[in-house]
Amino acid sequence: MNVNLAMEASVVDVNVSQPISSKSSILTEIYQEKYNIAVWQRTLPTIMTESINEMLETRKSLALVQRVSPDNAAEYIRDKLEGEACAGRLSEDVALIVDMFCCLFDVEEAGLRLTMLDSAMCPKFHVDQIPCRLVTTYTGIATQWLESKDIDRSKLGRASVGIADDLSGLFNDELAIKQMQAGDVGLLKGSGWKGNESAGLVHRSPGLMLNERRLLLTLDLV
Repeated sequence: MNVNLAMEASVVDVNVSQPISSKSSILTEIYQEKYNIAVWQRTLPTIMTESINEMLETRKSLALVQRVSPDNAAEYIRDKLEGEACAGRLSEDVALIVDMFCCLFDVEEAGLRLTMLDSAMCPKFHVDQIPCRLVTTYTGIATQWLESKDIDRSKLGRASVGIADDLSGLFNDELAIKQMQAGDVGLLKGSGWKGNESAGLVHRSPGLMLNERRLLLTLDLV
């Protein structure tokens, strides 16, 4: 696969101050200093999400962690999900995203994590201490985030002294919370990005309902 993100014209939703678009080329906007997130909005085929949900209902666990390249990502996922109805479509989609990620950052490999969750991995708002992470939720509730203008960063992490985010003063309005949707692909700039040490994206994994499961893919630079 060869994905040239620059071939498409980026379209930024004028209703938000961060780049969000139905075009995959929007992900290139992560290189803009003023942005700490870029979101490619997309809707997955129903047959794909249904087969993923079937897998999540029958599996007790799924936690795949591996360094992959655009050339071997699909084979790796297919092998690990052998016998699952979703293996073919999911492996090709993961390989596509790996290809896009490696192309965008001019790297040969990415650190892949494909995980089934039945509870929030990081329930409190936080900043990742890395340059950038790609996240996409195939099924289940997706990542929530806050824009810098809506938060008091002095209330992050230990500074909240254990107080819940909605009571700590981190943000003043629940309406300030933005949320990705299942299928969306987001690039989240962390504090490890050069020049972004104090402006990493503040985000969290929202809580899941009883018996709800989530399939989360993340890619990191390695």
